[in-house]
Amino acid sequence: MSKLQALYDSKRMTASDAAGQVRDGDTVVVPTGVGEPPALLHALSARRHALRDVAVSQILPLRKFAYLDPETRANVRHDAYFFGGANRAGGQAGWVDYVPAYFSELPMLIERGLSPADVVVSLASPMDEHGYFSLSLAPDYTMAAIRRARVVLLEVNPNVPFANGDCLVHISRVAGLVESDDELFEVGLPEIGPVQQAIGKYVAELIDDGSTLQIGYGGIPDAVVVQLQHKRELGIHTEMLGDGILSLIESGAVTNRKKTFMPGRTIATFALGSRRLYRTMHRNPGIEMHPVEFTNDPYLAARNDKLCAINATMQIDLIGQCGSESLGHLPYSGTGGQADFVRAANRSKDGKAFIVLPSTAKNGTVSRIAPVLSPGTHVTTSKNDINYVVTEYGVAQLRGKTAKQRAEALIGIAHPDFRGELRDAARKMNLL
Repeated sequence: MSKLQALYDSKRMTASDAAGQVRDGDTVVVPTGVGEPPALLHALSARRHALRDVAVSQILPLRKFAYLDPETRANVRHDAYFFGGANRAGGQAGWVDYVPAYFSELPMLIERGLSPADVVVSLASPMDEHGYFSLSLAPDYTMAAIRRARVVLLEVNPNVPFANGDCLVHISRVAGLVESDDELFEVGLPEIGPVQQAIGKYVAELIDDGSTLQIGYGGIPDAVVVQLQHKRELGIHTEMLGDGILSLIESGAVTNRKKTFMPGRTIATFALGSRRLYRTMHRNPGIEMHPVEFTNDPYLAARNDKLCAINATMQIDLIGQCGSESLGHLPYSGTGGQADFVRAANRSKDGKAFIVLPSTAKNGTVSRIAPVLSPGTHVTTSKNDINYVVTEYGVAQLRGKTAKQRAEALIGIAHPDFRGELRDAARKMNLL
């Protein structure tokens, strides 16, 4: 038996024993999405009544673990970096708290001690011959938390790909290993309807061959992807690696050859997709997973010429402020990487930043282009950063435009049923 295997065996334990290393007052950091370790989080949930003042911090939890319970919030609570289906109701009810932050800056907050990280729990690939595990599914802020944490606990699963990039953890840094072989959480492509298709067509027409793409999650970004498969020599530098991007790679549209920063490689910080995606990532020299302070740093991402960033919003006002993460004051998602990549695309040579949204909500009864944002709305991306805004009615390019020119352009891509009242409101605001 090798020394590494002996060390591995010495650290192998049950999920219950691993969860026993969490102390009162600890903050437990969990990776984004699919990187969450279910056995460890079930074990933490089972132990929650014996704990006090423990926080679990994570972007986009996918499963509603038992610790997500308002009745035991004093024992183990959830402090969200970003809301999803598992924790949104708690955030809107007030028993789940959240940390406002740019995705790119979460590692800095952790490293400076502004956001605690006492324990890290993560899914990981099996150990390689050199003693390294790959946190391929979400190195994101997790790598920074590992450098800071007192305890690192890994759930080792053979279905987790061993990916290249800055996502490796040596066994010497690990306090406990739990083994599982459950299939990984899979997320399918969103439904694409005629509105999404129309928006996707407008965006695709503005993306040149040889561009590097950042593509957010949702029906509209994926509608763009569908219409890019005839493009040539595309590159990928993004935060989320999903099945939409995989389809571009498989179609031959993505080659990464024209990238001016890290050519030849698809770069991302977390994966969210199908089993086919996860298998494609395994020891693939053309895909690298890196921490979010690298992928989302606007200065680094902007080293890609012709960087095109495609992200969705829920509401935009007539001067270009985007509310992409709340319904009024009620949290819905989070800041994420939208502002990071909008700024990166703006800095990129010949870059383009797209904000996409359907023109209406609530079955056509509400205009998503509004005179002002709904009261309490969290501003995600500022008016100074907005470049292209796209609805199913067209494209408004706002950078360099005056406030009045912006209002005119945005009204022009609003739903026709609302253009009259938007013009009336703009006149009262001295914007027309």
